[in-house]
Amino acid sequence: MRARLGRIAPAPDAPLARARGISSTGVTTPFVYLDHAATTPLDPRVRDALLPWLGERFGNPSSRHKAGAAAAQAIDAARGEVARAIGARREEVVFTSGGTEANALAVLGGARARREHGRHALVGPTEHACVRECVQALAREGFEVETLRLDARGALDLEHAAARLRPDTILVAQMLVQNEVGTIYPVRELARRVRARSKHALLHVDAVQALGKLELDVVDLGCDTLALSAHKAHGPQGAGALFVREGVVLEPLVHGGGQERGLRSGTPNVAAIVGFGAAAKLAEELRPRHAHALQTLRTRLVEGLARIPGARAFEPGAPHVAPHIVALLIPGVPSEVRMHHLEELGVVVSAGSACQAQKQSISPSLLALGLTPDESRTLLRISMSRTTTPTDIDTLLTALAQVEAKLAPPKR
Repeated sequence: MRARLGRIAPAPDAPLARARGISSTGVTTPFVYLDHAATTPLDPRVRDALLPWLGERFGNPSSRHKAGAAAAQAIDAARGEVARAIGARREEVVFTSGGTEANALAVLGGARARREHGRHALVGPTEHACVRECVQALAREGFEVETLRLDARGALDLEHAAARLRPDTILVAQMLVQNEVGTIYPVRELARRVRARSKHALLHVDAVQALGKLELDVVDLGCDTLALSAHKAHGPQGAGALFVREGVVLEPLVHGGGQERGLRSGTPNVAAIVGFGAAAKLAEELRPRHAHALQTLRTRLVEGLARIPGARAFEPGAPHVAPHIVALLIPGVPSEVRMHHLEELGVVVSAGSACQAQKQSISPSLLALGLTPDESRTLLRISMSRTTTPTDIDTLLTALAQVEAKLAPPKR
């Protein structure tokens, strides 16, 4: 009999409490948070689910006593909820420390497990830094790596991908939702080409930005592995998962006690995993209603940006774009300058991907999308979640207009 998480209370009508921050004067003030692609606020119902595992419940799930069994059962229940959210079987879900580790396990572990069949790998042109770095590591190990390309609309060029597939291709890594501009890539169509031309290839999908925003069905997508992250869907930071289709072989990155089917040894983070299960359950239950609301907010934002001189939403022209991400281009000062001016007015956005920002360099993904280096330096990412309201969007637009007036060169 399957263990399930307890019933989660219905979603409240009011949004989650506004985030709070410290102003330049040292005073704590409410602010409008629009950087949900970087991380989302923890849902109170998720917090309620995981809190007991930070206190009175603390068993090691590998221990063979009642406290350990209770922890193992809680993990199993969470595994079932994550599996249900993506149309998988619970035994196909492997818990990790986050999306980065899930991507690494799939890319490095998948390629290394297939050395005997070839050393050719294909990687999407706009992948997250964690996937790009793993592929570069494979190249240093002697794998031949090629990058797929986009067509004139900014969509994945499927014909080019088909032409690059070979009998010795053992890995294809292609994200589902681009984390800086929101493009949705045709993974399903790519999977059909991979199966037809490269029978030994593992198809890996980074779906970190998709949970709770798009309908996810791993069978329909046709992928072998798929990465998820809890904190992108109102779950805790420090928890992720990798779907590993039954029969798919990966070489583990961490060796030890054999937890998580031997693919990720180490004592699991029970509290974070329980929180991930609750977040996944909520994300799928609330997705239909909130996906529509996000699309409405996106339209409101794009229309509002059109009224600000020089501002435009960067939309590569691909057929499908995720509802929660809008990339904003305004010529002039670097995006970080604009970002900090907005923050002073109580609005938080980001200057591109949070991981890329740490490197203080131009995102290769933006260059692949056709932006010039100068344009890439001015791009702001505005990202929403189910906690975002129309008032948040209006506040951003008002603040942005004020910032542009302040940054405008003086009239002569």
